[in-house]
Amino acid sequence: MQNCKISNYPGLIFLVIVLLTINIGQVKGVPSYARQTGLSCAACHFSFPELNSFGREFKMNGYALPNSSTLEGKADRNGKLTGSLPLSASIQSSFTNISKDIPKVQNNSVALPQQLSLFYAGQVTPHIGTFIQMSYDGHKFGMDNIDIRYSDHASILNKKIVYGVTLNNNPTVQDVWNNLPAWRFPQASSDASNTPAKSAVIENLGSQVAGLGGYMLFNNFIFTEVTVYRSAQQGSFVNPSNSQSTMVVDGVAPYWRLALQHQWGKNYAELGTFGFAPKIYASGITGYLKKFTDLGVDLQYEHNFNFGATTIHASFIQEKEIREVTKVLSNSLNFNSYKFDANLYMKNGIGVTAGFFYSEGSVDSKVISWSNKPDSFGYIGQLEYLPWNNTKIALQYVLYEKFDGTIWNYDSKKRTAADNNSLCMMVWLNF
Repeated sequence: MQNCKISNYPGLIFLVIVLLTINIGQVKGVPSYARQTGLSCAACHFSFPELNSFGREFKMNGYALPNSSTLEGKADRNGKLTGSLPLSASIQSSFTNISKDIPKVQNNSVALPQQLSLFYAGQVTPHIGTFIQMSYDGHKFGMDNIDIRYSDHASILNKKIVYGVTLNNNPTVQDVWNNLPAWRFPQASSDASNTPAKSAVIENLGSQVAGLGGYMLFNNFIFTEVTVYRSAQQGSFVNPSNSQSTMVVDGVAPYWRLALQHQWGKNYAELGTFGFAPKIYASGITGYLKKFTDLGVDLQYEHNFNFGATTIHASFIQEKEIREVTKVLSNSLNFNSYKFDANLYMKNGIGVTAGFFYSEGSVDSKVISWSNKPDSFGYIGQLEYLPWNNTKIALQYVLYEKFDGTIWNYDSKKRTAADNNSLCMMVWLNF
């Protein structure tokens, strides 16, 4: 890690001064779920968007309170809808410094906004709730994350069952835990930083597919889900897909999830597994295929203190890819990804998180480095402060020990892994 002198970062000093001196005032408008329930954001989150036990139950029950009359069906007969329109918005802004300038790219960059999102989020009819996010990322405005779900209750052998149907556009966005790609740490990071060239396919189909599936939680212990996805490309991609398209799924792609959870005293633990198996055309909508199988395991642990809570998340994804070269010849590639983070959230709004990431795999010509290997390793640290439950100020540092296959000269231009270390300050407002 290179020495960091404050004098080298005049933009950072200015932003810190602004954040310390600006009078934001008491935020009275809170996100739509809080307005819907009358509860504070802290009722569902340790630190948004990470869910606690109540938040997971809220989401699994169709974005409605578990004990609400509409969820139990008592209000179904009169056909009433919810009394308020479930609208909300958020904005993220960031300042980023990269340890060594990327050639022909400005360093010490400011993004305002880095992301601006509008949400239609909440219970909209008895048993049906939504999380619909449309975002502007500084370049274009488009559909981001969608999870529309129907949920109800039943019982088997006097054991309670929560069951439902999810319609979503991003594998794992429907998941209630914070271990899988859509919601794991870091939930927000700088778009200006340099990142490794390769990641698992389950991380890269958001907003490009539509999935319909069913899930069930038995006795608040065993969770199961099966969802199938079909290409439904958005944004700059053409829909329906044509010969110019990329990342088009052939047929449907199955996703499955199994998790066990248990809460005792002030402790909570979850152990799960998941998988995703798409076949994706190398280009267009016909021709050679890339056949992926992603298999993963994950672990989550939480402990509540009188002054706050600590949470731990871990996940491992093993990806196998069969990449067709001709009708009779194919290459087999492997890719493994490990993620871990542990944090402490205090009731005074201060939070600290430390994590590491590690990936390794076969030589891949699509990884543009001298070794063509996707091996990367590093650490992430984040210090955050929530002056209000809907406002987050965070300082995040990413440190690389290895980048795209090696420590030194990975790009054959004398750039090292440590040159991509980045410092990012973010402000995130929800209203």
